[in-house]
Amino acid sequence: MAASSSLFSCSIQGAVPLQKQSDLVSMQIKHPRLLLPNEKFAQSGTLCRALKTENLPSFSVGKKFQLDDVIEAQQFDRDILGAIFEVARDMEKIEKRSPGSQILKGYLMATLFYEPSTRTRLSFESAMKRLGGEVLTTENAREFSSAAKGETLEDSIRTVEGYSDIIVMRHFESGAAKRAAATAGIPVINAGDGPGQHPTQALLDVYTIEREIGKLDGIKVALVGDLAHGRTVRSLAYLLARYNDVKIYFVSPDAVKMKNDIKDYLTSRNVEWEESADLMEVASKCDILYQTRIQRERFGERIDLYEESRGKYIVDPRVLEVMQKHAVIMHPLPRLDEITVDVDGDPRAAYFRQAKNGLYIRMALLKLLLVGKGLVVL
Repeated sequence: MAASSSLFSCSIQGAVPLQKQSDLVSMQIKHPRLLLPNEKFAQSGTLCRALKTENLPSFSVGKKFQLDDVIEAQQFDRDILGAIFEVARDMEKIEKRSPGSQILKGYLMATLFYEPSTRTRLSFESAMKRLGGEVLTTENAREFSSAAKGETLEDSIRTVEGYSDIIVMRHFESGAAKRAAATAGIPVINAGDGPGQHPTQALLDVYTIEREIGKLDGIKVALVGDLAHGRTVRSLAYLLARYNDVKIYFVSPDAVKMKNDIKDYLTSRNVEWEESADLMEVASKCDILYQTRIQRERFGERIDLYEESRGKYIVDPRVLEVMQKHAVIMHPLPRLDEITVDVDGDPRAAYFRQAKNGLYIRMALLKLLLVGKGLVVL
């Protein structure tokens, strides 16, 4: 969102005569739209919605919860992460046709995907619809939008924001999401920008780790596979640095090692990290084995480097044998052959549970960006 915009903000106003004060959540809305039946404007021009506020998230009543857009993992501190995860847990409890399933009724989300996607696009669209909102979608915007005619990203964003209340964008260029956010007057969510970042994937990854392991401090995480081009592992490393006593192992072929900017960042945050070529040894030590595919589309014409890298580190039953009983295997998907299918039946294979958690995290983000942090009536 452009710099002058404010979102993720809501507070209890001192003297709004619409309902009793304990039952009000007041939100500043920059962009006008049709009011829902339970909404009115107070004399101050503030949009007020009556919602129950029992068991509010950890942020205290009256304290702003504020971010501009979801662009990169560095935006989130531990307090914000905890608040998002608390809302995500609420999202898990929402049932079909319940009051909570209509909190985004009247809102429109535009998905602009310039690169292929299955889980990210569908989970965002499912998240919006499960909360009562509507979706405008472009699945392959690189070919089937005015970008094919030479339209700039900035012009596309200015156009699409006139049709929607929030934009979810995947782009092939690193930094594209930041450009879109600087242009738009509505929230922008980065759904992956080339080899740059994938912050919502990192959010669901950390949420999954907490749900599976029961803690985020004092864990050992192995990041395996294509660490040079993998935007998921880059964003995850940034978030893991928010927690205490975390150790990260980098296990990758020589051609796709983790880049120095991530290593330098972790060092600056006093996060212990280690590079290793021995997957079996690392697997025996870690709590999380986070596997990724070697991304052929990032190699350009250097197919020789791709063939040299793929298949070097494969998670199979032999790896399961050395893993600790409490440890789990994660993967952002899609997978090729880097996790064999005979691993799927092991309870430590968490990657499909991980994918489902993406729905709840994205429901939480859409709710927080569009209507604020008041509690949902489930």
